[in-house]
Amino acid sequence: MGELVEVRIEERTHVVKSVLSSSYTNSSSSKMITLDILDRSGSLLSFSCSSSSSMVTPLDIVIDQQEHLVEGPILSLSYSNSSSKVTPLDVLDQQEHVEEGDSNKSSPSPQQVEAWLPITESRKSNLLTTLFHLISSGIGIQTLVIPYAFIKLGWYWGIISLALIYVWQLYTTWILVNLHESSDGLSRYSRYLHLSVVAFGNKLAKMFVLFPVLYLSSGTCTIFTIIGGATMEQLYKIICDGSGSKCNVLTRAEWFLMFICLAIIVALFFPNMNSLARVSLVGSIAAISYCIMIWTLSIGKGNKVNKGAPSNIPHEYTSGTTHFRDVVSALGVIASSFRGHNLILEIQGTIPTNGEHRSKKIMWRGVTISYAIIALCLFPIAIVGYWAYGDDEIPTIGGILSAYTKSHQQSTSKWLLATIYLLVLIHYLSAFQLYAMPVFDNWERIYITIKNQPCPKLTRLAIKLLYGGILYFLAVAVPFLPILGAFVGGFALPLTFSFPCFMWISIKIKKRNHSTRTLTMWFLNMVLGSFGLVLSLVVVIGALSNLVLNGMHANFFNP
Repeated sequence: MGELVEVRIEERTHVVKSVLSSSYTNSSSSKMITLDILDRSGSLLSFSCSSSSSMVTPLDIVIDQQEHLVEGPILSLSYSNSSSKVTPLDVLDQQEHVEEGDSNKSSPSPQQVEAWLPITESRKSNLLTTLFHLISSGIGIQTLVIPYAFIKLGWYWGIISLALIYVWQLYTTWILVNLHESSDGLSRYSRYLHLSVVAFGNKLAKMFVLFPVLYLSSGTCTIFTIIGGATMEQLYKIICDGSGSKCNVLTRAEWFLMFICLAIIVALFFPNMNSLARVSLVGSIAAISYCIMIWTLSIGKGNKVNKGAPSNIPHEYTSGTTHFRDVVSALGVIASSFRGHNLILEIQGTIPTNGEHRSKKIMWRGVTISYAIIALCLFPIAIVGYWAYGDDEIPTIGGILSAYTKSHQQSTSKWLLATIYLLVLIHYLSAFQLYAMPVFDNWERIYITIKNQPCPKLTRLAIKLLYGGILYFLAVAVPFLPILGAFVGGFALPLTFSFPCFMWISIKIKKRNHSTRTLTMWFLNMVLGSFGLVLSLVVVIGALSNLVLNGMHANFFNP
């Protein structure tokens, strides 16, 4: 038997074993297609649709795990068998005619394409590799900056806000994990943009989801390059004991180049997402280690910088517009601290699945364990950082690590401090690989679409080198991008807090189902999704107002 063709009839998907008969009529009043099919379960089904009928408008057919909305008259319906391979459906609209032989000449099937792409090339992941990926990508750049948010919010509201946002993003992660596979188990959505197209349609997905996905991949890699280069520079200065001419052997742009070269060299040795498990293991250990070291050292040094522990009153409490901007800025920092939602589906796509053992079981176990570990890193950093440095202005770049270095560098062994910076650098290099993988995957998909063949090693090498060059150019051209993080990142917040809720409503909740559970889920997701959009809007407005009032040194091409 050849390829299986899937036909969706009134919200149910049938895998076609054979098409017994098909007919197409075209009259002046209507255009009708009729199918008699035998599905895999042995059921005989008949299906007919008229273009003027309201039963199915437009005709909704799922073929090879891809949904096709047929809006024009149907020219022919074909099916695959053991002797030939043909495209299951050819569509003729009023402007163009798609020839059957030309449309599928040597075109790979969707399953073949998935097997060629780096994200889904290897589906041999397990609980441990999933844990490593989630921890390495989940502890983000903003983790060290969370104490800054507590300065603006105070003890109570800081802890409450951090806890609520943590639970909120954990719920949206649960949604993504459960939407990765269709209810019938025939389709897997291993990319965030793919799932958004299924939920919202191609036009809305590209309009609202494409930019956040691109920013959280390429934008994050650019910020890794900028902050990673600065971390390498600081590490070198710590080791060489000073800030004189002997410690300034490289310019900031050259440090950027050093980081991106290291990152791309690492990427060359790991062709797909699953192969990055060892890199993520190293990155996870590094991230957990430097978080523990920073907050334990801060406790050990005590509250020496301040006269006493900060009170519950927010630092420099003001009323009105200024206080509103401070609160919004703090919420933006906390919300941006939870990274990696754009990689949840990609990570789950590396896990094998079948009818008995769905990938969501392993993935959700990995999520619960990894986010418990992430919480044990984030909450102590936030609480101890505010306790130790709450009366000082914790910088938005470097956060608690910069505050600790400023306050205790002289009383801390340079090798201990250098170890912390080295661990931070290792984590950035490891997380870079995960955030860059969706870009490599997309570029290879473009190549496969054009060439109808897997991407050769030389082309993969060229793609990674080209991407590294682009990131280096962006880092040098816009070295102040981390300062714009709150503003630009605000546009990406719906990807974490809103879009998963609306996806659940679109895919899971049926109009004819009015059960209590369905209505509860609809209400919960609608409220959370709407709040997420409001949060994104106020964070963007607050960040923009801060940039306008406080100013910004836009040092283009002058890092």
